[in-house]
Amino acid sequence: MSQSPDSRSLLSASSQLNLMEVESIDDKEFDIPQVDTPPTLESILSQMEEEEEDPFVLEDTCLLNTDNMDAQSYDTSSLASSDSGDPAHLKRKRRTLDQNAAVHGSVLRLSLLKGISAQIVAAADKVDAGLPTAIAMSGVIAVGTSHGLALVFDTNQALRLCLGSKTTGAEFGAVSALSINQDCSRVLCGFAKGQITMWDLANGKLLRTITDAHPPGTAILHVKFTDDPTLAVCNDSGGSVFELTFRRVMGIRSCDSRCLFSGSKGEVCCIEPLRTPPDFRDHPITCYSLLAMASLTKILIIGLKPSLNVWMTLPYTKSDPSSVPQLAWQFVPVQKTVNPMLAFCKGDSVHFLLVKKEETDTIHVIKQRQLQLSCDIISLNWINSCSLVLLDSHEKLHVVDRPTQDILETLDLEQVQLVYNSRHFKSLATGGNVSQALALVGEKACYQSLSSYAGQIVCLGTKSAHIMSLRNWKERLDCLLKQEHFTEALSLAWSFHEGTAKAVVGLHGDSQKRKAVISDKMVEILLHFTEYAVKKCPEQGKLQVLEQHFQEVVPVLVDYCLLLQKADLLFNQLYSRLVENMVAKGVFLESLESYIVANRLGHITTPVMKDLLAHYHDNGMMDSLERCIVHLDVTSLDIQQVVQVCWNNQLYDAVIYIFNRGMNDYITPMEKLFSVIGPRVREGRSLTGDDVVMGNKLLVYISCCLAGRAYPIGDIPEDLVVQVKYQVFEFLIRLHSGDSSQKEEVFPFIHTLLHFDTREFLNVLAMTFDDVQNDKQALEYQQRIVDILLQVMVDNPDFTPSQVGGLFTFLARQLAKPNNTLFVNRNLFDQVLEFLCCPDDDSRHTERQQVLLELLQVGGVVQFNEERLFTLAEKAKFYQICEFLYEKKHLYDRIVDCYLQDPLRKAEIFSYIHNLMSMPGYSSEEKLKVKEKVLQHMQELVSLDPGKLADLVVWHFTEEVQTIISELQDDSLLFQFLRCLLKFQEGCQATSRLPLESEFYELLLDLMCRFEPQELLKFLHTSQHYRLEEAIQITEKYHCNEAKAYLLEKKGDIPGAFAGLLQTLKERLDVLAAEMSGGIGGGVDGRDEEEANGEFTLTTVKSSLNQMILFCHRNCQNLDQEQRKDLWFPLLDTMMASQKEVMGLSDKHISDGLKEMTLKVLNCMSSFISLPAIIQQILQDPVYGRGKLAEIQGLILGMLDTFTYEQTLLETTTNLLNHDLHWSLAHLRSAVTKGLHPRQDCCNICLQHYKRKQDASEEIIVFSCGHLYHLQCLQQKDSGWGAASEPQQPWRCYKCSSSHGGRGGACSEPNRSRSASLAQTRFSSGHHEKGTETHRKKVVAVATLDVQQELSWDHLRGLYRGPSRLSILSEVSHGHSSEKAGFLLPAQPESFHLKLAPPPLFEE
Repeated sequence: MSQSPDSRSLLSASSQLNLMEVESIDDKEFDIPQVDTPPTLESILSQMEEEEEDPFVLEDTCLLNTDNMDAQSYDTSSLASSDSGDPAHLKRKRRTLDQNAAVHGSVLRLSLLKGISAQIVAAADKVDAGLPTAIAMSGVIAVGTSHGLALVFDTNQALRLCLGSKTTGAEFGAVSALSINQDCSRVLCGFAKGQITMWDLANGKLLRTITDAHPPGTAILHVKFTDDPTLAVCNDSGGSVFELTFRRVMGIRSCDSRCLFSGSKGEVCCIEPLRTPPDFRDHPITCYSLLAMASLTKILIIGLKPSLNVWMTLPYTKSDPSSVPQLAWQFVPVQKTVNPMLAFCKGDSVHFLLVKKEETDTIHVIKQRQLQLSCDIISLNWINSCSLVLLDSHEKLHVVDRPTQDILETLDLEQVQLVYNSRHFKSLATGGNVSQALALVGEKACYQSLSSYAGQIVCLGTKSAHIMSLRNWKERLDCLLKQEHFTEALSLAWSFHEGTAKAVVGLHGDSQKRKAVISDKMVEILLHFTEYAVKKCPEQGKLQVLEQHFQEVVPVLVDYCLLLQKADLLFNQLYSRLVENMVAKGVFLESLESYIVANRLGHITTPVMKDLLAHYHDNGMMDSLERCIVHLDVTSLDIQQVVQVCWNNQLYDAVIYIFNRGMNDYITPMEKLFSVIGPRVREGRSLTGDDVVMGNKLLVYISCCLAGRAYPIGDIPEDLVVQVKYQVFEFLIRLHSGDSSQKEEVFPFIHTLLHFDTREFLNVLAMTFDDVQNDKQALEYQQRIVDILLQVMVDNPDFTPSQVGGLFTFLARQLAKPNNTLFVNRNLFDQVLEFLCCPDDDSRHTERQQVLLELLQVGGVVQFNEERLFTLAEKAKFYQICEFLYEKKHLYDRIVDCYLQDPLRKAEIFSYIHNLMSMPGYSSEEKLKVKEKVLQHMQELVSLDPGKLADLVVWHFTEEVQTIISELQDDSLLFQFLRCLLKFQEGCQATSRLPLESEFYELLLDLMCRFEPQELLKFLHTSQHYRLEEAIQITEKYHCNEAKAYLLEKKGDIPGAFAGLLQTLKERLDVLAAEMSGGIGGGVDGRDEEEANGEFTLTTVKSSLNQMILFCHRNCQNLDQEQRKDLWFPLLDTMMASQKEVMGLSDKHISDGLKEMTLKVLNCMSSFISLPAIIQQILQDPVYGRGKLAEIQGLILGMLDTFTYEQTLLETTTNLLNHDLHWSLAHLRSAVTKGLHPRQDCCNICLQHYKRKQDASEEIIVFSCGHLYHLQCLQQKDSGWGAASEPQQPWRCYKCSSSHGGRGGACSEPNRSRSASLAQTRFSSGHHEKGTETHRKKVVAVATLDVQQELSWDHLRGLYRGPSRLSILSEVSHGHSSEKAGFLLPAQPESFHLKLAPPPLFEE
């Protein structure tokens, strides 16, 4: 029978356990039906891809075909890796590979052990072996069942032994634990009822039955062999751990038991001895026989040999009590040594402990970095020294790389139907006598369902067994290729190549051999991928779809070919296959650009280069073509063809590159560029954008050649640097060009560059001159160029002052260098000075001044006659030049004149003065001169910017303030200056810098009355430095009535202030009346103008009236009734009189506005004046006193509406208060009168029945908490306040008072008497004198509060926290006046409504 390629051995080759060699299984024995046509591997694989469900489905093992019943593995779906088994995933649109994303592929192979699974099911059905309960793996696999049997399978999955019998199962219970020793000669079986048996695996003989190794009545949770075949350990459901020592004396086998850990100190639920692999049997740590134990609270590592010793105790971090502790040992290489590492976890974090033996024969435990997950782990196993397999509570299997802590893959084991050990942890077979904590952990315990050995893990399901192992590197790639995930496969293969992959199996040899093997595999994948891309290309559809298809493929092919350095594969095999499709060919050629520009691809074959040129040219991708050419090896180019294409398409960088690199010709490119740009520059034509780009390229190219740099990238070969430099110099100083005409000027190349960009050309020369100091030939060229520059530019009208000045600035800087060798006639500098200062016209004034300033700032050899220079500068109005000269002579006061005379820099004078006066380095005499100069020009400075001048005065002229103010003649300027100065002073607050007196503020007040009276009130409000009497006189002088009223009010003269405001109101009303009367009889245009004026005047009247109403409101609080009348009645009379004046006029809008304002006055004054007095005042007015009632109907109705509203408000408030009071009292009464139900019928002090004697007269007290007492007992405990004979004396429950901190006497809590009880009832049982009613009871009620009632009362009061509804309603009205008539304040909005809420609900 052929072996499945996906099958894996159960063990390594050294263990000699090969599950692939499967013998035929008897169909009759297992009752397996025949299948006519066995399925093929291809049909199974195709079926898995076609199904929409998860392909991992357990088959019914009873229906398995005999020819197919082997350990064929099947691929499981990975939840974390890229090769998802979801078939829908294959249909999704592929994404471009992210090279930085780690691709792990399918790391773990999960295989169904069909032979074992079938026999487990058959054994349960045919011989009643029971369901599987435990599994163990070493050289063989042992499966325990619920009926006490142990099935042992050999390497061929054949059942070799059936240990035990149903009788044993009935006596011992289910197999709860299994363990196989190192040489596969013995197996230990632990049982649910506590027994342990040992069997000989060679012949199936029972060797020992151990019944007294641990306390009876507890199940065996774990039984484990150690490296010593005579030593084992077991763990029972009581949480204890025992050491089992096997002996054989005189042919009699015995077992000695020793308790290692008692469950009374903390229950152990997991144990793991250190089992040493065959390769490490000589490791020095094996002599200690280490054992790890995990209790519910901590981890312990102990040594069983040579004597019992505890090497480490580590408590857990806080975790879920239901989490299952896990332990697993593994030998791990760390720092060139191999030592055991213990992995343990409880919950979602895995901890690692490295165990080492020290030279002092002690064990040293080192804590490593922990692994944090987001799931609850229920199983932990090592699969190799770097990888762990974790199972979480959702039955998800996680493969984790320990060094990087990456999760490599996640598999779903839900359909395996894992076996759990909950019954044994709860010890149901022995009556369930375990702690709740251990039973809670047992809910997720599956210790006996997974077993690891030699890099493989078996797991036990309810009807099947599975085996897990790591796939080798080829299988991982093949899994991706089967799913057509070529990009992920290449990424994974490259990680194998570079050694960055995780969990790698199957790669042997040194690094070079491994890389060669992987490289060959990657070449195979690349070829396969190319064929796949071409064949799977959509035959029809939009061009974008085809391009998208190949854009996901071609860059990947190119990238990995270059990574593998397989350019021949790329351009020969892959390109020859892709070129068959025109879209693929185009995508391929375009994708090369990024690799060429990144210098990853420097050489292209001639056919590909030819196609590249044609494709880029045909598609107009000339910029991309140029970028590619300048990065390619010239030898791969057809120079003639490429140069022609580049020149025709203006690819000048490419032309330069080809001439330089291909022919070592550095001059021809310059000649070609000059031939294009030269005529345009010389003819003075405006340059296009392309011309500017070309000229800039030319300048950069010349700069690179002179500096030894290649253009556009790289360096000139060292042997050509000097030669190229001389060639460029010779080219520049040529007298004529090669194709010169008679009109051509001398030195055409320098002429062209100077006209194109003088400053940049001179910068190029400056950088070159810095590098030629030790080159005699270059120095000669340098002098020659300078002479040519002077010859060309001086006295040439074609050059602007800026260009000539730039030349001489350049020369001055060169001459100023210490090692200068240039010679320049000094008279030329004087000639330039005349040129700049005395031009033929006044154009370019700023430019000429800036050029001369730069020339002066260079200094050094440039020495001008300062007197002549100063004269010329003043004549030319070069004030910056004058400043420069004054600066050198320290005449800083003259610089102030320069700033004032310079219109462009006049505003900067304040900053200059401030910096000079503030900064150190200037003498006091110099600062004094500047200060005098500033004082001389104060008038001009104020007009320039009064705000900045005020800042300057505050900082530097505090002592001259009086002088400055007295010298300012213009009152307008003085007002602006003072306002800025005093505003700054007000902002400084406590840290005032100016000793200003009140006269300054009063002067500002006087000026403000003249220039800005509208700002007067704001100033009076914000400033406090003026004198009140003087301010009143000033405002009276200028008839500023509103300001005067504010000052009088501030002084306390309320009548005077009111008179001023009233006078202003009357004046505005008179103006309004005059405007209305003057507008009668005018034309249409005149009437419109009068209406506009009247509207404006009406607005001013409203403003004045509002101001008076606010004034009255502010001051009525402190006045009596008569004084209030003196304020409100004149105001009312004034408004009524105004209505009389406009009554006969036709403008209804003005008349209505005045009536509205009058009504507003009435509404507001009603809060302070009684209603009868207001009505009497109205009726006394001649306007309303005579005539019909209709004239005052509106006023009266408005007052009545307000009265009705306030009456409703008062009634609503009263109803709310009454309802709240009734509600509170009703609930209090309900609580007081509620019946009490005693909790028991005995006294809580003497513990006797409340009727101790049938004929005795004895009073009983019952509290609302339910406690009952005899009165005598309570009196003896002294629980009351005062004498117990007082009938109304409150009592406290003795038991509740004691539980809350002591006795309840009157002195204990004197402040709690207010909450003394809602209900406390005392029952009295007395004997009738005549004996007719001996058992009659009388009830006496006593008011007091116990503790629970106090809490209830506090809760009730808590419902009323916050403002009461009465306080909220009181804010609606004005409560300061006892004579309030009921009108609302104007501050309340007209749309105000009462928002009443029902009382809070009290839960019964």
